[in-house]
Amino acid sequence: MSDQNNSETIMLRGALKPTLIVGVLAIVISTIFAGMPGFLGALLAQFVVIIYFIVHLGVSRISRNLDPMSTMALAMFSYFTKLLLVGVFLYLVSTFTSRESINRTSFGVTAIVLTLAWLGGEIASYAKLRIHLPLPDSKN
Repeated sequence: MSDQNNSETIMLRGALKPTLIVGVLAIVISTIFAGMPGFLGALLAQFVVIIYFIVHLGVSRISRNLDPMSTMALAMFSYFTKLLLVGVFLYLVSTFTSRESINRTSFGVTAIVLTLAWLGGEIASYAKLRIHLPLPDSKN
């Protein structure tokens, strides 16, 4: 396994572990406060956040050997595609489900907390990698 591949695996594990722990806690708390609609809202938020960020790591794995311009283009395309798909998904959920079946507050709060947990885990695992970026030679 290459160092790059290994570092992406470490970052995935580092981000997934706190996200799953916080997700389980959010599901339990949402279920206690909002019943079955809270459970479904929190579960749906966990699904959306995890898929969103796993796609992000997948794109970084695909673009690791591309030139910087192609990497930026792929990252921007990926970001706007994910944003569009999340918007369509939220529209479909709000259109085809009732407020009594999926608690919107549980979904929103859980999605925000899970996003923070994922990003915190990803940052912490990245900091532990101690990857040194090659600097260009300075020619004075």
